[in-house]
Amino acid sequence: MSLPNLLAGCLIALHLLACQTEDDRPAFADLTTPQIQLNQVGYYPDQPVRFTFADTSAPARPVDFQPRTVYYVTDSTGDTTLVEGRLSDTLDWTTLAGVMAQTATADPLPVGTYRIFIPDVGYSPAFRVAEDVLHPAFIGSLRGLYYQRAGQSLPERHAGAYARAAGHPDTLARYHSSSGHTGGTFSSPGGWYDAGDFNKYIVNGAFPVGQLLALYEDVGDPAPDGSLNIPESGNGKSDYLDEVKYELDWMLTMQDDDGGLYHKLTTLNFAGMVMPEEATEPRYAVGKSVTATFDFAGATAQAARVYRAYDAAYADRLLAAARRAWQWGLAHPDAFFRNPDDVSTGEYGDSNADDERAWAAAELFATTGEQEFYNDLQARPPNVRAGTGWNGYMANLAAFTLLRHPERVPREYLSRLDGLVETLADSLVQAIDRTAYYQPLQQFRWGSNSDVMNDAMLIAAAHRQHPRPEYVAAMRDCMNYVLGHNPNGVCYLTGFGTRSPQYIHHRQSAADGIDAPVPGLLSGGPNTGQQDREDTRYKPGAAPMQSWADQTPSYASNEICLNWNAPFTYVAGFLGAYPLAR
Repeated sequence: MSLPNLLAGCLIALHLLACQTEDDRPAFADLTTPQIQLNQVGYYPDQPVRFTFADTSAPARPVDFQPRTVYYVTDSTGDTTLVEGRLSDTLDWTTLAGVMAQTATADPLPVGTYRIFIPDVGYSPAFRVAEDVLHPAFIGSLRGLYYQRAGQSLPERHAGAYARAAGHPDTLARYHSSSGHTGGTFSSPGGWYDAGDFNKYIVNGAFPVGQLLALYEDVGDPAPDGSLNIPESGNGKSDYLDEVKYELDWMLTMQDDDGGLYHKLTTLNFAGMVMPEEATEPRYAVGKSVTATFDFAGATAQAARVYRAYDAAYADRLLAAARRAWQWGLAHPDAFFRNPDDVSTGEYGDSNADDERAWAAAELFATTGEQEFYNDLQARPPNVRAGTGWNGYMANLAAFTLLRHPERVPREYLSRLDGLVETLADSLVQAIDRTAYYQPLQQFRWGSNSDVMNDAMLIAAAHRQHPRPEYVAAMRDCMNYVLGHNPNGVCYLTGFGTRSPQYIHHRQSAADGIDAPVPGLLSGGPNTGQQDREDTRYKPGAAPMQSWADQTPSYASNEICLNWNAPFTYVAGFLGAYPLAR
């Protein structure tokens, strides 16, 4: 052993001895500290290991922070020292993250399991270095969608401990007066529960479908038959497309005879924290909207392209439905949705359908090549942007699709889009390099973790056109943040990492009697709005990045949602599968 390693080993041994007596030797976990924050899932063998030392136990004051000098990379047991390095100068991250901090970036490590040790502080959680390091989390995020299936029991052979009875068959759903129908019922089974509640929404079903199908188009089949252990496994077709089809099949039932889409299928009010089969209030098709209709057109037109080889007749059905929706959207440009007075479930309201229309036009054009759709895109080009809320990313999907199919798009138009995406991606890379915890956000709103992942998707789009190592590093930094390199020291994907959310706002997880929540679901993340503050105990005076609470009532910071899982799935799948990303 070299002299530096010998000295480091001695320091670790002294630290351990200081923590022990002959009669009271602490468990190894007692030496693990949340003050060392890193990606708890792990790193690729060619990826530098970036981590932070910060004390979040009390409000940060510069005079209280005691900087350290060195760190050591050890094996998973802490017994063998492999690398010695120096921590950075002290960084003032109080405004955004609420911490004084030091960072370091260790050189890439060989395949194995490691910890970071800082004398007088402790050990980091263990982390892996592996060629497929993100694959389990990628698969987990897809399995999270399976656990959200409505109208279907989840048997133990597929769901394990999270097996449950079927809830919400939705074969006798009612028409709300806002739907344009009076009385009667219709059948609308299947689909995914949208979030922690049991309702189903077209806007927030179509958007995740588009993101998931984008990954399939960009990297090929990321979860072939047999990958996901779902009921369709073994049918000779892609498990990935099988799972997405479960949502698409439901979406098709929500199209009215005139081509418009009912905005959502819900109860009048949210159910209590019960299992799905115990929530038996009547469910209604509520409203029709131009945003839901254009989103449906975008998702089904894209799906028609993707599913052509899977099932040609199904692809034809999807494209016909997309065309009918497009025509309804053109005829009803002001049909914006607002909750009726007697409905209090999620609104997904929007007063501008430009983004949704651009996405629908882009997908229809990429699938058909018809001039009508390109003319509409020329008149209303997609407003690509970063750091926006969920309803602004549809325009990004439009741009990504057009860049993905350059054979369809005139060069001048394509060049403008390409330049815009590249410029935005470069600005995100710069923001990540200078922002606390090396992530792109300055504002933390509802679903901020999905904002981080959606920005990483934009960087991925630029990387597909202009492969650059700084794009890969930025996407990995975004993933690091979500998986544990944050001031809360939390891997926000349930069931992964050493410390993940235990009390997500999710009805099955609250009601099933199992201590751990349903795995593979992404917590929404810090939210300065704290709309649930009356029922949630946030850290007093929490900085924006610490405005998160692992408490079941915290729907504003700790709920899960389809459109939060989907961009995580995309980025994890892209980093693991796309050749130019490795």
